[in-house]
Amino acid sequence: MSPVINIQPLTATEFADFGDVLEATGTPDKIINQGKCARYHNRALLDFANGKAGISIFKSEARALPLTLDMMERHTEGSQCFVPMSADPFLVVVAPDNGGTPINPKAFLTAPGQAINFHRGTWHGVLTPLAAPGLFTVIDRIGAGDNLEEHWFTVPYTITDNQN
Repeated sequence: MSPVINIQPLTATEFADFGDVLEATGTPDKIINQGKCARYHNRALLDFANGKAGISIFKSEARALPLTLDMMERHTEGSQCFVPMSADPFLVVVAPDNGGTPINPKAFLTAPGQAINFHRGTWHGVLTPLAAPGLFTVIDRIGAGDNLEEHWFTVPYTITDNQN
């Protein structure tokens, strides 16, 4: 039997060790555009080595729960920011590093209006929308060299929304 990971709501506090939660909550930093727009300024740490920031569009198939987690990846040369292009929730899976290996994965469910930024070198699951269309704006490192490391689990995990 595979170990089970229960999904928890995404909060900035719980996610802080892995990256940034981007959302328009609290008091805005500035009011702009003749008072018609609230600006929540500089909400993510973009961190790139030997490259530049690029903006791409990802289109991913929707996944269903329960989900098997058999692989995680990380990008040692740059952070990676996922901004959904719909109000649908998506699953975010992260894990701390233990000597080059992800351990004790956690799964978070976003709320409408939330985006995430993985800090450079953070172990994470693949993009996991739970509803179509699965469209995301992705801001990450564009540059020469390999920026992908994968780890395949000997015993996969099962991610579920059961709280039992």
